[in-house]
Amino acid sequence: MPGASENTLFGMGNPLLDISAVVDKDFLDKFGLKPNDQILAEDKHKPLFEEIIKRNNVEYHAGGSTQNSVKIAQWMIQEPHKVATFFGCIGTDRFGEILKTKAAEAHVDAYYYEQNQEPTGTCAACITGENRSLVANLAAANCYKKEKHLDLDGNWELVKKAKVYYIAGFFLTVSPESILKVAKHASDNNKIFCLNLSAPFISQFFKEPLMKVMPYVDILFGNETEAATFAKELGFETDDIAEIAKKTQNLPKENDKRQRVVVFTQGKDDTVATVGEKVTMFPVLDIDQNDIVDTNGAGDAFVGGFLSALVQDQVLEECIRAGHYAANVIIQRVGCTFPERPEYH
Repeated sequence: MPGASENTLFGMGNPLLDISAVVDKDFLDKFGLKPNDQILAEDKHKPLFEEIIKRNNVEYHAGGSTQNSVKIAQWMIQEPHKVATFFGCIGTDRFGEILKTKAAEAHVDAYYYEQNQEPTGTCAACITGENRSLVANLAAANCYKKEKHLDLDGNWELVKKAKVYYIAGFFLTVSPESILKVAKHASDNNKIFCLNLSAPFISQFFKEPLMKVMPYVDILFGNETEAATFAKELGFETDDIAEIAKKTQNLPKENDKRQRVVVFTQGKDDTVATVGEKVTMFPVLDIDQNDIVDTNGAGDAFVGGFLSALVQDQVLEECIRAGHYAANVIIQRVGCTFPERPEYH
């Protein structure tokens, strides 16, 4: 099979430094956190980030949805290194330096836009027993500027080098104009542009930028909740996931040389995907519920596995199989982490 080469996969999104530590109930209560939750940081949470790093056994990982996915794609491919390029915005600070180190350790070719107005974005994972409460502070990630970074000749050359593009819907809240520029480039050059619905709030509150990008989307990812919200926002008048996939596939598309592929994951239930004119169900790998440690990174991991096969020109069924494998590995570990190498054939 054709191997992947350097910079063939391009990702752009919100780079966050994941900071995870075991805390106690008092810590959660102090900051008004639920044991199992995902929230955006408010002012009252700001001191949390300084406090959590003073805990014992703090772990740092390069995070953020898109960066997680390209990191997992690189892990699945192993060699060569730097198959994935990643763009996003960080601060000129200690957390930014850690993020650069972590991205390099994961062999991702990260080109960050560095600015000093806002600190590097972070996501605190406050672990108590089996639960983890996530608090994300986008900060610098929110400051990405197309004209200050994407448009620069050297950076745009890296974009042009890629043949597969992936951006999580979360980035629609930051720089929709950057997404459009990349999506149009992919469409004009018959390359593959992939987008993720990412969260229900994207379809609800960022529907306009989402639908501006949709005509350029060759592969759309999402989970069952995001798919249902998307269908509701577009007035599909169905809650049947296969039908939602079909209707999404048939939305207007610029590049008619590629039929849109829609892939919806459903946790432990079958993954739904449009294959040509029909919708097919793909069962996920069996797993003992007791082996599941943390399902938080499962969606990002699925996409990462999928992309690793896609950049190697694999057929859709193989891409989904690789996605299922990667997700299966990630849910048996805390955070979006993985063993040294995959046992995948």
